[in-house]
Amino acid sequence: MAISYWMVGMGLFARLHKGGQWLAICIADDGWHALSVRHAVSGKPTVTLAMFQALEKGLPTAGLEKFGKQLRTKKYRCTTLLEQGQYQFLSVDAPSVPQEEMKEAVRWRLKDMIDFPVDRATIDMVDVPVSKGPGVRNQTLFAVAAQNNIIEQRQMLFSNAKIALTTIDIAEMAQRNVSAMLEPEGRGMAMLSFSADGGLLTVTYGGALYSSRRIDVSLAQLLAIEGQPVADKSAVGDIDPVMDEDQAKKQANKQLNAQLKATDAQLAIFDKITLELQRSLDHCDRQYHFIVVDKLMLAPIAAPRLQAHLATNMYLPVAMLDLADIVDLSDAPHLLNPQQQQRFFMCLGAALRQEESAS
Repeated sequence: MAISYWMVGMGLFARLHKGGQWLAICIADDGWHALSVRHAVSGKPTVTLAMFQALEKGLPTAGLEKFGKQLRTKKYRCTTLLEQGQYQFLSVDAPSVPQEEMKEAVRWRLKDMIDFPVDRATIDMVDVPVSKGPGVRNQTLFAVAAQNNIIEQRQMLFSNAKIALTTIDIAEMAQRNVSAMLEPEGRGMAMLSFSADGGLLTVTYGGALYSSRRIDVSLAQLLAIEGQPVADKSAVGDIDPVMDEDQAKKQANKQLNAQLKATDAQLAIFDKITLELQRSLDHCDRQYHFIVVDKLMLAPIAAPRLQAHLATNMYLPVAMLDLADIVDLSDAPHLLNPQQQQRFFMCLGAALRQEESAS
């Protein structure tokens, strides 16, 4: 199996030379996260570095050079992630052409699928392995497209900060790296994460990405809902004893209605997420009937109500990931905190990348 990765200065996903530890440096609304992982011959990989640098003057460029010096980036191969709106991730049928002509054929096929001119796009592909059994549809692949100027701007951002950027990656592949570590033997794994860009559901099997779907619910929306009080129809709040009976009833109804609206908001968001998950997993099951998804794993997030809702309404077991189960955090004990795990989750996925040889 050949899996491509976005490669700076060499087209999107060119092959890498082996050697050197990865350092992922990822932008967030409030600053930069950096994380590095050392892989072991046996046992869990070790997080050797996990640092945060707040934005200076609210600008991503300010402070990045200083942060790079702190990180001693010359010791590493550096990667970063594009934000969701900076690229398009599409599933397409693989053209029936020789491998050396595949990229150009995919480019031609994408010209009516992307929302910018294809001649201004940097394009590459991620292979989707298929079963050899009967009834399996033709091979598909994931195509990734970004405008050339987006790639150039990201390169320039790191170049100006004197950071030698080796690759530019995407969230779908970063999440795949984590999900692949959790797969039971012979089973698939569904993983759901939330960020400022929204929800991301992936399905992996045999270490490969088979399905990806974005869910239009942001981390901020979800946490706001989680922070609302659970409605209790029997609780009407404190009533001012000075109020007459009519005023007291109005006050009680107002408080009760506020609680019910909070509950409606919770259920609307949770039901939307559940429906998107069910549709996506059903579609994946029809398309890849040889994959048996073992469970739905939630990436670290402080959302116990969502977890409970999904556990009640999904046909799969639902679990919350603790990063300590898959990586050694002894050198980064602050990542034992679930909130910090959520903040560094995608950065960890980007840093977990490893070389893979073409089949």
